[in-house]
Amino acid sequence: MEPVSLKGLPENPLLLIDSAPIIYVLEDHPELASVFRPVFEAHAKGRARFAVTTVTLAEVLTGPLAERNEVLVERYRSTFRSWFVVDLDAEIAESAARLRAACKLKLADAVQAASALTIGADALITHDRDFSALLDLRVLGV
Repeated sequence: MEPVSLKGLPENPLLLIDSAPIIYVLEDHPELASVFRPVFEAHAKGRARFAVTTVTLAEVLTGPLAERNEVLVERYRSTFRSWFVVDLDAEIAESAARLRAACKLKLADAVQAASALTIGADALITHDRDFSALLDLRVLGV
């Protein structure tokens, strides 16, 4: 896979980051971290804004908590401090239900997409091909 590029997005884009890219980069996946690292570097340099859903928080923390790896848990926590956290509210829940009905998305994916659309994200950064049916949201990384 080629590294994800932010070309074609507006200056300082707002990006909703899905679970897998976060795990790949923060846990230094041997093959996939390099695909998503340019996006994280853009954020570190102030050239992109990141958002994450509460669903993603639960997903990425599950592995380290199950392994009782408090060092990794704290790495995630400190990373998310500079990101906008999108809470799952009634509006996003209903939007997710509509996306599930229309596009046959899994619940977590529908919440990601609905959250991205609700906050006006310029793109969703993911490693999940299930978003291919979405026409109103730019999806990068698949």
